[in-house]
Parts: sequence; C-alpha cells; structure tokens
Amino acid sequence: MPDIEPTTTADNLAANVRRLREERGLSQQQIAKLAGLPRPTWASLESGGANPTLAVLGRAAAALQVSIEELIGPPRTAARLFRAAELRTRKRQGATIRALLPEAIPGLDIAKMELAPGGQLGGIPHTPGTREYLTCEVGRIELVASGERWELGPGDALVFRGDQRHSYRNLDPRRPAIAISVVCFAPAA
Repeated sequence: MPDIEPTTTADNLAANVRRLREERGLSQQQIAKLAGLPRPTWASLESGGANPTLAVLGRAAAALQVSIEELIGPPRTAARLFRAAELRTRKRQGATIRALLPEAIPGLDIAKMELAPGGQLGGIPHTPGTREYLTCEVGRIELVASGERWELGPGDALVFRGDQRHSYRNLDPRRPAIAISVVCFAPAA
C-alpha cells in the first residue's frame, strides 16, 4: 500500500527527519549526539509527536546538513516522472530535436535528433572550445565540419569541435535517421 502524503508540518517534519537520518545511515542515537539533543527528543521528532523549539529545529537541521525549511516542508520525492509532452521539442529545417533531459545541466545539452528522409540541418557554431559528440542510432548520417565529411552508421560516434560551421544530413531519402547529440559548452571566459 502506498504511503499517505504528509499533510501537516509535524507530519512533514517527522517524515523528513526520519528519511534524512536513514539516508545518512545513522541511528537515532548517533544523529541525536551529532545534534546535541537527547535521543528521546530525536525520537519524538521522528514520531510526529514533537512541538520543537526553533533551537531544536536548528540543531536537527545542522546535524542533517539541511535548512530548517527542508525539515518542515513537504518531503522531496526520490524521483519525478516527466511525460514525453513535457520535454522540450523543436523543429528546425529538416530535423526534430528533442531534449533528453528535462532539467538543464549547466554547460551540457543532450538531445535526440531525428532527421527527415533526406533531411539536412545546419549546426550553429558554439562558443570557442565547445565539443560535440554525435552518436548515430538509426540510419546513415553525414556530418560536415570545416570542409571534412564523415559518414556515421548505427552505433558510430563522432567527436568534433562545435565552435565551427557544421551540418548534419540524412543520407537515406526514404527513412528517417536518428542520432544522439551531446554538446559540451566551453566555460565562458
């Protein structure tokens, strides 16, 4: 049977304190000692029966290395499902580019690129020092960068400088080609 979502601040506090302690692999006795609190006080925090002072909350938060807000707020879930419709998708020239990660990671862009049959996509040069990784999943893709051409088939990967003119082309006029693109942006100067 699934857990019932905590509804009160005391329920939130009990669930968060217990979860955070267990994630750290500590007993109630060990974490109470770290917090400078009696073990029965810690036990009452975890049971939801406590009405702690701000000083007790502060000690518990410090021992768990989180903010007081995280202790009393709704528990964080271990995972979040993002439905396909929530992921950013854009169409450009002869390609559909779909983000593979729902949240931004600074300096990194990972996308699934689907090139229409015979479709082409001109890449935009990125900041100096940027590297791109292209892995062909389905079909045959030609990548052109700085006047050089590479042909990739399923499973092939190419690493190239992303700070230069480049383009992608599906070599099959009848079927789409699919690739995974990873762009590692150079840190801004």
